[in-house]
Amino acid sequence: MDLQLKGKVALIAGGSRGIGKAIATQLALEGADIVLAARTKDRLDAAAAEIAAKTGRKVIGIVVNTGDDASVKAMGEQAIAAMGHVDILVNAAAEPGGYAPTPTLADVKRDFVDEEMNIKVTGYIRCAQAVVPSMKASGWGRIVNISGLAARQTGNIVGSMRNVAVSALSKNLADELGPFGINVVCVHPGGTVTERTMPAMIERAQRDNTTPEALMKRMADGNSIKHAVTAEEVAHVVTFLCSPLSIAINGETIAAGGGAPRAIYY
Repeated sequence: MDLQLKGKVALIAGGSRGIGKAIATQLALEGADIVLAARTKDRLDAAAAEIAAKTGRKVIGIVVNTGDDASVKAMGEQAIAAMGHVDILVNAAAEPGGYAPTPTLADVKRDFVDEEMNIKVTGYIRCAQAVVPSMKASGWGRIVNISGLAARQTGNIVGSMRNVAVSALSKNLADELGPFGINVVCVHPGGTVTERTMPAMIERAQRDNTTPEALMKRMADGNSIKHAVTAEEVAHVVTFLCSPLSIAINGETIAAGGGAPRAIYY
């Protein structure tokens, strides 16, 4: 299937590693040129060089702090100056859950809440504001907001809050921007295998007196396909949603976590 992405320009916020990097790679394999945006220049440069070598597409990196208005505004200006326009935005610039002990109610501090919401919710708004004018000018665009399945389960107060907010943001943007040819969707990954997973499993196994292999099996057993979903597998879903062929999907929240057992969403 031709996803009709050749020649499109995609900006991936949080694209230097993890799910963001996997999405950037898959979009480039489908013919898109890529702007990677993240905080760390060395990691950005390495990711850009790797993706360019693998795909033959133009890939640039821009250092950005999505928690800062001026930084995001400058990122958008640099991206458009370098590429001419931006067709696709993937918001993935947020610290994933599950790599640190989850704070209980007594441990939740205002600074932590403010930072989490500023990066994953307000940061997503900033990035959209930076590139939507370019999409409106061309009459076409796609925005995919990466959230997470903590939106659909308890156990992480702030994780649930920020992920529910991203879903609500996506639907509001979809209704506002749909008439301009811009589709907006939210994707909820579950536990996802990235380059950070095994080091985190080793550290957690030592803390919990178990083995990394047992923790990986527990991760796989947490979904209905009994398979630990990889960043590349999430990227396949997102890449379709970034394509013109996804025209019929707007304002929806799509889970990409291998299926949560027993729960029904309709």
